[in-house]
Amino acid sequence: MTSIPISVQGYKKLEEELARLKSERPAIIQAIKEAREEGDLRENAGYDAARERQGMAEARIKYIESRLALYQVVDLDKLSGDKVIFGSTVEVEDVDSGESRNFTILGPDEADPSKGSISFLSPVGQALLGKEEGDEVTVEIPRGRVTYEVVSIAFNGSKVLG
Repeated sequence: MTSIPISVQGYKKLEEELARLKSERPAIIQAIKEAREEGDLRENAGYDAARERQGMAEARIKYIESRLALYQVVDLDKLSGDKVIFGSTVEVEDVDSGESRNFTILGPDEADPSKGSISFLSPVGQALLGKEEGDEVTVEIPRGRVTYEVVSIAFNGSKVLG
């Protein structure tokens, strides 16, 4: 993958997370030092917890740093069109049940299905990309196969990340 689209807001959020994680490093190192001074490391829960926290923080720092160079930052407020693309909000209707859903198509590092945004790399996201109003897509999702009809496509810009 040569570039990964991400919203301006999503990029800033990751930059802020990276800065926060880096600023926590001295506190983590101090916690490890203090736990080490308590003696026997084999039965030192404080030491184990501090080392685990350090490992998780360093892994996340490495992940974010490796991704920053791959991102193609997209200003959601400048998008428009009549096809489903990154940044669009799509209203779909389940052809079988008549249930209506909205999906905002975002990148993998900012999508949050609990808030209605999905990754363009997800099965539903991939199926919807390039579609227009009236098109139907059939997708395998965890509960089985579903067919959605694209009801509308909107570009709500940065408001979708609110």
